[in-house]
Amino acid sequence: MNPLELKTVALSADGQALEILDQTLLPAQVKYLSLTRQEDIFEAIRALRVRGAPAIGVAAAYGLYLAAAQSRAQDADGLLAELRAAKDYLNSSRPTAVNLSWALERMLRTAREARALPVPELKARLRREADAIREEDIAVCRAIGGWGVSLLRPGDGILTHCNAGTLATAQYGTALAPIYTALERGMTDLRVYCDETRPLLQGARLTAFELQCAGVDTTLICDNMASATMAKGKVDLVFVGCDRVCANGDFANKIGTSGVAILARHYGIPFYVCAPSSTIDFGVGCGADIPIEERPPEEVTELWYAHRMAPEGVKVDNPAFDVTDHTLVTGFVTEKGIAYPPFDQAFRALFPG
Repeated sequence: MNPLELKTVALSADGQALEILDQTLLPAQVKYLSLTRQEDIFEAIRALRVRGAPAIGVAAAYGLYLAAAQSRAQDADGLLAELRAAKDYLNSSRPTAVNLSWALERMLRTAREARALPVPELKARLRREADAIREEDIAVCRAIGGWGVSLLRPGDGILTHCNAGTLATAQYGTALAPIYTALERGMTDLRVYCDETRPLLQGARLTAFELQCAGVDTTLICDNMASATMAKGKVDLVFVGCDRVCANGDFANKIGTSGVAILARHYGIPFYVCAPSSTIDFGVGCGADIPIEERPPEEVTELWYAHRMAPEGVKVDNPAFDVTDHTLVTGFVTEKGIAYPPFDQAFRALFPG
């Protein structure tokens, strides 16, 4: 199976449903869901059936288009009122990944700008915008792969955390895009170490699945094995994705990322964040201002076990993300180039708009 052929998130051929690959079932089962109701799209985002900041953004864009397509509003004002309500509802599904609010606001802005059109044409305009968000994501990830592959040498060992591959995007991924690009260019001797990524095991279930399908030399390690793996000299650089990047370069990613960054600094290993511009939130100055999603305790105590693995009544902290300080980051690989410190200046130079 070629993982790049997986359709993580797309609109159905008839334009009536959001189709997603249900990632909660991987790697045991590849199953697609066809979603039409806003409640089902909300649940799919909240329950991580679709996950990864870029993929969430694409799903939200199509979700808002479907809200428009199903609306019986007779005029633009009525349709816009329904879209604002749908935007607020979908935006509440997950708080940390900025792509969710970014895509929803972009769709709503498109509707506002097209409000003079007849309602059927306004709806068609929203579909084109949602399609554009998906196609742009694919192009952005390919570009990230092109910049990121320049950092790789034959035989390199790469450590990654969580899943930032094609399953987290419309295609190619962010942190895995340089690896897929390297394969396309004939660099087939790379080695990748996948942190399992507790408690939801995205590295074990998703990244290892993707890379093994692609024929990459893949080794799965428990999260607490990263230091030992680095100490043995097996890791030449780290690639991770991100869910929100601040103006100063602090960034939020799956819980455990900050620990990997600290280890990489200790061992002198370059640490790169693969970040599409849609994840850069210029309105947030530093990581302390990023809202961190808290998830149910059952994900830690019960989800992957045949029997509960913690005493009843024990308190559980389960933040979905942590914030890595910008001083631990070697560079951000974006679709426009690689940003190096000072990141606030580098971001402004790459994205002057």
